[in-house]
Amino acid sequence: MTEGILGKKLGMTQVYGKGGATEAITAIEAGPCTVTQVKTIEKDGYIAAKLGFGEVKKQKTAKKGKAKTAKEKITVKYKYLREFRLDDTPKMEVGQKIDVSLFKAGDIVDAIGISKGKGFAGGMKRHHFHGAQTTHGQSDRARAPGSVGSNTSPGRVLKGLRMAGHLGSARVTVSNLEVLEADPARNLLLVKGAVPGMTNGLVIIQRAKREKK
Repeated sequence: MTEGILGKKLGMTQVYGKGGATEAITAIEAGPCTVTQVKTIEKDGYIAAKLGFGEVKKQKTAKKGKAKTAKEKITVKYKYLREFRLDDTPKMEVGQKIDVSLFKAGDIVDAIGISKGKGFAGGMKRHHFHGAQTTHGQSDRARAPGSVGSNTSPGRVLKGLRMAGHLGSARVTVSNLEVLEADPARNLLLVKGAVPGMTNGLVIIQRAKREKK
């Protein structure tokens, strides 16, 4: 069995936890996913399973070719195709369904998604700079990044310096989220905390790689 599943972020809400305290949760439509390919060491050099999620009416030619199985040559129409590496030889077959019953309440998982794109952002928004002082005659330095280099040595802007630039639209992993509820009947997964990405965006839910004890 795979260690993860594909899903769609539905949004955030809140529930009442222990002692009546409210807790922020994220609702995810997780699965059902279909196994479109099983890779083995003998044929591919490693062990993995490729899952498809989200049916589409019309599919690009490139994805049609990737979704064809070696034996049956069946074109599976899915919006998302993702591969999960496995440690040992899986007892899985092409066409097998993977649903949210993979998890249960109390499990610790990692959520992977594409963060919201913020466009071009300044230093305060992108790197949380506190800005310069707004007194002693400073009228246009409140949100400026400050000095970015020196004069003689090294005489250039160092590589990797935090400056203004593109913010967001990057792959983000949020680790060690607790599963509060897994409902296979509704393909619903509720996790404690925030999950990266926009509403209706793709989310990969997998068992925590580095679970906190």
